[in-house]
Amino acid sequence: MSRNRIVLPLAAAVLFAAGTASAQQDISKVNGSVLAQAGQHYGDVSTVNGSVTVETGASVEDAETVNGSIRAGDDIHADSLSTVNGSIRIGERATVRKGIETVNGSIFVDRGGTIGGGVSTVNGAIGLVDTDVGGGIETVSGDITVGVGSHVAGGIRVNRPTSNWFPVRVGSNRRKPRIIVGPGAAVDGELVFEREVTLYVHQTARTGKVTGATAIPYSGARAPAE
Repeated sequence: MSRNRIVLPLAAAVLFAAGTASAQQDISKVNGSVLAQAGQHYGDVSTVNGSVTVETGASVEDAETVNGSIRAGDDIHADSLSTVNGSIRIGERATVRKGIETVNGSIFVDRGGTIGGGVSTVNGAIGLVDTDVGGGIETVSGDITVGVGSHVAGGIRVNRPTSNWFPVRVGSNRRKPRIIVGPGAAVDGELVFEREVTLYVHQTARTGKVTGATAIPYSGARAPAE
């Protein structure tokens, strides 16, 4: 047998082994936190009772928990981020191919974020800074801030509280949600409010048709305090 006939199969075996070792790893737990380490690539990462941390530069597919928060650093990539009872906070220049969702908890996306789908909560504030959202923003009882330079392609909807929204915190519907479209921000599509809200729109911002509320214009760096 020639030397080349030996070397080539060995090289193929080494490449196959390397590819297997670098395959994306799923992490799944019932109790305990989950960590996607900086700069590494993962498949789905999930837990039931615990937090999920996606460190700077890490890449995951679907990241989810039931009782716990999700914290993501700068320059992360994910397909989706979701929790039931917990907040979601994302650093700068994040890319989320689909959407971000929580039931009881806030959502914050820092500068340079790109969200391919929608952003939604039932009870919890939503805040964006210089972030592009390909879908819409939806909530029942949370405040919404479409911060400076952000662009929301799919509009905003604040739904009427009903018994179908579960769970809705006691007392969460007593105050009017505060909706802010900040300096240089744009919301395409309709802004639909099925319950009473306070809506502030900066003079440099752009929105689609507003139904169910009257926009209050403002010109400063921050919306007026209530």
